[in-house]
Amino acid sequence: MFLGIDIGTSGVKAIVLDEHGALAGQGSAPLTVSRPHPLWSEQDPGDWWAATCAAVKAIDPALRHSVRAIGIAGQMHGATVLDSADRVLRPAILWNDGRAHGECAELEAAVPSLHAITGNLAMPGFTAPKLLWLRKLEPELFARVAKVLLPKDYVRLKMTGNAASDLSDSAGTLWLDVGNRAWSEEVLAACGLGVEHMPSLHEGSEITGMLRAEVATDWGMDAVPVIAGGGDNAAGAAGVGVVKDGDALLSLGTSGVIFAATNMFRPNPAGAVHAFCHCLPGLWHQMSVHLSAASCIDWVGNLTGASGPAEVFARAEAAGSGGSELFLPYLSGERTPHNDPHIRGAFLGLDNETDAGRLSAAVLEGVAFALADGISALRAAGTQIEELSVIGGGARSRYWGTIIAAALDVRLVYLDGGEVGPALGAAKLAQMAVTGASAAEVCNRPPVAHVIEPDRLLAERLAPNLAKFRAAYPALKSL
Repeated sequence: MFLGIDIGTSGVKAIVLDEHGALAGQGSAPLTVSRPHPLWSEQDPGDWWAATCAAVKAIDPALRHSVRAIGIAGQMHGATVLDSADRVLRPAILWNDGRAHGECAELEAAVPSLHAITGNLAMPGFTAPKLLWLRKLEPELFARVAKVLLPKDYVRLKMTGNAASDLSDSAGTLWLDVGNRAWSEEVLAACGLGVEHMPSLHEGSEITGMLRAEVATDWGMDAVPVIAGGGDNAAGAAGVGVVKDGDALLSLGTSGVIFAATNMFRPNPAGAVHAFCHCLPGLWHQMSVHLSAASCIDWVGNLTGASGPAEVFARAEAAGSGGSELFLPYLSGERTPHNDPHIRGAFLGLDNETDAGRLSAAVLEGVAFALADGISALRAAGTQIEELSVIGGGARSRYWGTIIAAALDVRLVYLDGGEVGPALGAAKLAQMAVTGASAAEVCNRPPVAHVIEPDRLLAERLAPNLAKFRAAYPALKSL
């Protein structure tokens, strides 16, 4: 048995896979986000650890006792700062936090070769600008920083006592020389840091330590190896077999991500496309990233009094597509293609007939239109995508899939177990580490549950609203 743990934004998920890759058990625990000021988004790292323990212990004890190795995946970019005694100095600054927008320009000015080294624009969601913000706004605290860890790597520290990370997650800090898969001393120095502040680097299927005895006892398992794992998107890709040049997936979680595996480092910062290491050796990937995706479903559900996402989807389907209402899903700003932490969401085109169903339909379309902007940026970078494997909680709605397939003009392939997400890839990386199996043997695509082909008539019906959507961003930005 192999345990995979995913430290998400809205919760921690833990799953157990058997030796044949079948899901044997799972557990989860919720998390909340604190937003104490405009643009801020934070979590207490202690909550990650408490939720991890709760999620693992929700799994059947007999399965836990049979676990041979543990892999970890998690939300990327979060700045978790520790002192020399590994004590957390402040709440972690998350991936969707926009406070460090001014520090992005400072970093790009300080390191003219930043794009070539990191393959990415400086964006406030990345870890490096957050540390520049800390150095400027919380200098006494910054002076005490001994280690900077990503969310899943803080959990790893609690599990093993070791400060370690994998290359896919570390690429999202903006401190990694992505082409050479090593820390960049030049970029670290520009932030007042050195390699000594960073965790050790590993490929995703490498062992980073052993589960501490007291944790093993608490979890009811042996002191098993803990594997490097991956950032949530890379681990999710490994879980569903997106491990060859040209393979691609769509992740519909809190954020929305289009992920394309590449066999070389192919950056395109001009289009706000991310270029990171994959969690497997010799592979990289490109991503378009949208800060709000399935989170918009929860938001409009709360706004309209829906009992949950299922009611939002049902209302939207009953209302139909192509209505007058338009939704811009920029609730936390946007990355691809705008790199704009200040833009905010909007409803346009409301009238006297607008009701909860039409608002719900507009939200589904608005997220699909943002994804269409993202895939256009990837295509402009020379990445050809005709098919996307779909993972994440948003994969549960087939109706939403018809809208996304039409807006993006791609085939969507839904996979059995695809909603498990990054925890699946983390468990598979753990299996590779202790069995010596290759990615080709372990990271295979799960069985196809169903396929959605792009509907040309629906695409024609959506086209006018997609054009209005693209015109709305510059108009709103000017305000």
